Amino acid sequence: MWINLAMLLAGVLLLLGIASSKFSARLGVPVLVLFLSVGMLAGSEGLGRIPFENYSLANSIGSVALALILFDGGLRTSITSVQKVWKPALALSTIGVLITSLITGLAAAWVLKLPLLQGLLVGSIVGSTDAAAVFSVLRSSGLKLPERLTSTLEVESGSNDPMAIFLTLGLIGVITGTTDSPQALLWLFVGQFGVGTLAGLLTGRLATWSINRINLDYPGLYPLLALAFGLVAFGLAAVLGGSGFLAVYIAGIVLGSSSIVFRRGIFSFHDATAWLGQIVLFVMLGLLSFPSRLLAVAWEGLLIALVLILVARPLAVWASALPFQFRRRELTFLSWVGLKGAVPITLATFPLLAGVPKSGQIFNAVFFVVLISAITQGWSLPLVARWLQIGRPADPTPAMSVEINALRQVDGEILDYTVKARTHVAGQRLRDLALPDGVVVSLILRGREVVMPRGTTVLMPGDHVFVAMRMNLEPLIDRLFDPDPEPAEIPPGLRLSFHSATSVEQLHRFLGLPVPHGISPERAAQSLGFLLAQAAPQRQLAIGAACLHPGTDPDHVAVTLRSEKV
Repeated sequence: MWINLAMLLAGVLLLLGIASSKFSARLGVPVLVLFLSVGMLAGSEGLGRIPFENYSLANSIGSVALALILFDGGLRTSITSVQKVWKPALALSTIGVLITSLITGLAAAWVLKLPLLQGLLVGSIVGSTDAAAVFSVLRSSGLKLPERLTSTLEVESGSNDPMAIFLTLGLIGVITGTTDSPQALLWLFVGQFGVGTLAGLLTGRLATWSINRINLDYPGLYPLLALAFGLVAFGLAAVLGGSGFLAVYIAGIVLGSSSIVFRRGIFSFHDATAWLGQIVLFVMLGLLSFPSRLLAVAWEGLLIALVLILVARPLAVWASALPFQFRRRELTFLSWVGLKGAVPITLATFPLLAGVPKSGQIFNAVFFVVLISAITQGWSLPLVARWLQIGRPADPTPAMSVEINALRQVDGEILDYTVKARTHVAGQRLRDLALPDGVVVSLILRGREVVMPRGTTVLMPGDHVFVAMRMNLEPLIDRLFDPDPEPAEIPPGLRLSFHSATSVEQLHRFLGLPVPHGISPERAAQSLGFLLAQAAPQRQLAIGAACLHPGTDPDHVAVTLRSEKV
């Protein structure tokens, strides 16, 4: 009977968590705060009166939920993004966490009147930026931040848990006497980062190889196969003494950055599991809280939170990220988005399980600090971004999506784009877009109307345009539909084929291919076919970073790019 009742309660709490997400944007409150509120209202001192104070079970459930969230975050973080920001992200996730922990720990020892080591333990628990909180707030903020800034935040939050775990476990070991030598601390540090990294890389590569080579009879099993490898990455690293959180995040990055079958189905499934993980995690943590105990440490928790948010995090960001040429407004934004969430609360159960003196006070103080951080920083993130003039409104959710590589790996995909009013394509006919061979506009949705594309079709703001393309052309087409395009990464030596009537000016205006200095507007307006015909004896013509050649089709001109960025 109790199992049936437990399932009923779980279903009701899940429904309440999902329903609360509908009010997140309207109320301007981060969705994770609403999930926490649902749990607190249902908890021992709330309306639901559900008794829950099992810290060991909470730790286990929290670890599984965090693994699901981090795996989905890794799937959506490309290796290209990691390569761009790994240096500042690594500095923030190591040096930044250390500085944050030290400053916050000293403040906690003074405010809570704790011994120095217990105070530093509080600082270590809240020292890392929480991946679940960052992913959740970035998703629901309605903003599209600069790519480098978004990648830095995501990689930092996904990779800084090992440092927080190392500091937390190391201090617990010193306090309880189980860690009594610098060598033991060194091996703990190496194990957290080294073993976690290796386990993630190996499992991610094995997952990619297996998914592409196994021939499953039921396509719905592919997302479960990916999930199985994510759990293997976490468990393998943890068993070997490494960071399971880092391993599952890296495995997700490796898998998500690879060309795999049933890609969109895998991504959709893990988007759902990440949401499930967030709801279960934050509702459970809300159940674990006791408002009366939180009120008992309210003033102390508020002081610690103010030091953490206004002093420790900004100093850590400026000290660790300043050498990497971020603008002042970007450093200010990074300083503010030091969100705390489920990881600190989960780590705060470690002292309770280890029998550390004053661990109950530490748990309640950490919980209160997390609440302050989630409410103030999470709620104000869009406001701070607009005040600093960073980012723009995010594109609306596409009306539909199409999967063309579900059962076999093919060099092609169909992507959906929303035509924004400020893009170059708005108001343009399809025939004038200078699309290369290998790119076809296959369908247009205009409101509830399906428009079959023709050369004379004019793209209107709000249209959902479905484009079939070869996969290596995606950066160029992304740029075509972006109102504020950033330089696109182009593989060296990329060879494109355009209709001979296309002009150099069209290539520049729509795809961002550079027009060399010294080319007059009249010459830039001439067709590629005419320009190449003028160089008939040489059979090729160099124009800036591009080289024109005859195409395989007489009506087309081949363009080879010598630049890696356009």
